[in-house]
Amino acid sequence: MNMQTANRLDGIGEYYFSQKLREIEQLNKAGKQIINLGIGSPDLAPHPDVVKALQEAAAHDNVHAYQSYKGVPILRNAIAEFYQTWYGVTLDPESEVLPLIGSKEGIMHICMTYLNAGDQALIPNPGYPTYSSAVKLAGGEPVYYDLTLSGNWEPDLDALEKTDLTKVKLMWVNYPHMPTGQLPSDHFFEALIAFATKHQILICHDNPYSFILNETPKSLLAVKGAKEVVVELNSLSKCSNMAGWRVGMLAGKKERIEEVLRFKSNMDSGMYLPIQLAAAKALGLGKDWYDSINVIYKARREKVFELLDLLKCTYSKTQVGMFVWASIPASYADGFALSDKVLYEANVFITPGGIFGTGGNAFIRISLCAPVERFELALERVKNAGIAL
Repeated sequence: MNMQTANRLDGIGEYYFSQKLREIEQLNKAGKQIINLGIGSPDLAPHPDVVKALQEAAAHDNVHAYQSYKGVPILRNAIAEFYQTWYGVTLDPESEVLPLIGSKEGIMHICMTYLNAGDQALIPNPGYPTYSSAVKLAGGEPVYYDLTLSGNWEPDLDALEKTDLTKVKLMWVNYPHMPTGQLPSDHFFEALIAFATKHQILICHDNPYSFILNETPKSLLAVKGAKEVVVELNSLSKCSNMAGWRVGMLAGKKERIEEVLRFKSNMDSGMYLPIQLAAAKALGLGKDWYDSINVIYKARREKVFELLDLLKCTYSKTQVGMFVWASIPASYADGFALSDKVLYEANVFITPGGIFGTGGNAFIRISLCAPVERFELALERVKNAGIAL
């Protein structure tokens, strides 16, 4: 049978890490024992009380049925309290919060909810590849805006003002920024809200990294007037070490939540109740929890700095999040070249910045999701391979 895929898949390739993990698996089968420093999948456990909440809830007989598409009240209330406590943002748990089966799901939901064929969405370059894929799958057209080191990894809103924005419905932003680790400058959020209000563009803020090595977690929704033009995604994957649990959330104005729910309710049948109850427990954890995981990440980051120094890369020590972003030496054509050299000669995988867009071609990214001992072994391998010379 000659089965053709749908046109919506044209231009949509397999996710880079999906392909690379298969290659790494083959190298491991050949005895290479690759040290994977590429993917941001937390290797630490959730708080013991969160695991206990899941175990205790799962032991009951009456928790295994379908759940509400909107999530149970205890989780929605926990999300609202979390936003009030950490961001100073007041949300109505009944109408301004929507639990998600991971925030990546929310990216697709938003695009499917708002984009028609011919509609445009502004996408950061470099930025999370899923933004672009979701826009294309929804039938929209990605329009890339460049982020640069000299521009503080923020969009040039004045330059965007001079472009044709008549077809733009959405703008994807992400601060603390991934992959660069950049925090927003003091008045950037206010300028962004003014830009969106003027042009009637819905800002989609992806905010999963605000607690990792960052003393000043912020929400775009805290800015005056933001609810009129902003929806914000958040996640427990990074800050609570619950990536595999698939717990995210969408926050925004009542009308936006209802619109996205119209799509979401046709795509899943709710989140497993014990996971919702455990997620509520995680959202109530205090500063001591975040401090404890950041002590670990800080020690790992110091080892990453040593590794980058060996590779003659340059980087900012003020970046936050669970990755370190670095400029490659001029002797390499791009980050792919350096990444492959380290992989094939030292059996260490680091991410080429070019997978995040052309704006990342001259960079690499290293994940902090490995024990200090793994970074020390990676340092030893790079030294022994002579790459640092």
